[in-house]
Amino acid sequence: MTGRAAPSIDVARARDLLDDGGPGGGDARFLIDRLWPRGIRKDRLALTGWPKAATPSTELRQAYHHGEIDHDEFARRYRAELEDSGAAGDLLEQAADATTITLVTAVRDLESSHVPILVAALEEAAR
Repeated sequence: MTGRAAPSIDVARARDLLDDGGPGGGDARFLIDRLWPRGIRKDRLALTGWPKAATPSTELRQAYHHGEIDHDEFARRYRAELEDSGAAGDLLEQAADATTITLVTAVRDLESSHVPILVAALEEAAR
């Protein structure tokens, strides 16, 4: 991402994007949940991509949701998964021409989810 300004990164809930016609010029939208949002047909959510490698692994997600690990351990392991896979850099490459990247999610509690961890990793990778 050298030589260009880093794109801004926004977060939106999947349901809020349903009938808005898709990304505008300079925008890229990525679903950042491992599972498709319940109750939303795939043709109703305009996306640039669904990079599953940028989402927490099934095993990690389940361990966190079942209370087997706390948020700090979840964050540490998820960050390691992102670093090992290079998924943050890959996502930025897919959005190379975008001025805004919108991360689309169905999670209700953003602060205790994977979303802030991914945002931080994307911001670091964009530098």
